[in-house]
Amino acid sequence: MVEKDNKVTLHPAVYISVWIFCSGSVILFNKYILHTLEFPFPIFLTTCHLIFATIATRVMEHTTDLLKGLKNIDMTPEVFKKAILPIGLFFSMSLVFSNNAYLYLSVPFIQMLKATTPVAVLIVGYALGIEKTDYLVLAKVSAIVLGVIIASYGEIEFVLIGVIFQVLGIATEATRLVMVQQLLKDYKMDPMVSLYYFAPVCAVMNAIACIVVEGKSLSYEQFSNNVGFGVLFLNCSIALFLNVSVVFLIGKTSSLVMCLSGVFKDILLVGVSVLIWNSPVTVLQVFGYGIALIGLVWYKQPNIENKNLILAFIVLSVVSLLMAFSQIGSTAHHATHAKVAGKA
Repeated sequence: MVEKDNKVTLHPAVYISVWIFCSGSVILFNKYILHTLEFPFPIFLTTCHLIFATIATRVMEHTTDLLKGLKNIDMTPEVFKKAILPIGLFFSMSLVFSNNAYLYLSVPFIQMLKATTPVAVLIVGYALGIEKTDYLVLAKVSAIVLGVIIASYGEIEFVLIGVIFQVLGIATEATRLVMVQQLLKDYKMDPMVSLYYFAPVCAVMNAIACIVVEGKSLSYEQFSNNVGFGVLFLNCSIALFLNVSVVFLIGKTSSLVMCLSGVFKDILLVGVSVLIWNSPVTVLQVFGYGIALIGLVWYKQPNIENKNLILAFIVLSVVSLLMAFSQIGSTAHHATHAKVAGKA
């Protein structure tokens, strides 16, 4: 007698949509707390995320199958010292630097800068001798860099300290990704298992950094009046759901699908942040970011046909020109209106 499989299998689009929602929500929620609620303590916020993740993963270990991969890991002191500690350190620094950037830069500009992450991963791989030089790959990542440079040149709200924080965040995240690839290549660690081991290490590191950097200016009254436990709990929960959604997304699709979905997510984030915070986006930024996204898709999907890339570039150019003409017309209209009002 054959048993029927009663497990419900959802369409991949559902997993993609949930991941995009969770990922975008975490970014916008963090920006909302740090900027709109005037609670400029990114290290404290990140520490709370990690403490929450540490507790939640221990609970899920005994109540769900999400951490069944723990049975396949032989976590010896040597492995912990060689892999978990250094990777946890870079993971912690990446979170701190990236969240600090939200204090100074707009969400659209941050997402544009993040498009260079594959470039940073490649550079770190070259530096550590893990990746071999490939000139075609260099051409692809150069397109991404060129696009981000153009987008940065068109940024109205350019704040150097914010850019430095984001660049440091990208560099430490790239180093972490390469270290994970190199040091854990013999271990089958999905994102939830990795979080199980990394979260407590990062929580301790971030807590120390929080006390040193933010301890003197952070007060309970400010936290209670500006944020509160309810908002913080919701924020931490969504951050945890993001990690869970990554497991399901990769399990039901692939890491490539997640990367390409990330491109679509970034475009949505730019649009949503413009609507929420009225973040200014210039034609030059749209054109530069478009080039970076085309380069990113070209890099992530090597078999894409050249005609599709050319078509994407033509569409981008037409859209940018239409935006430019629209802005010129709008500026001329306002100037004429101002002259008429002045004469009156």
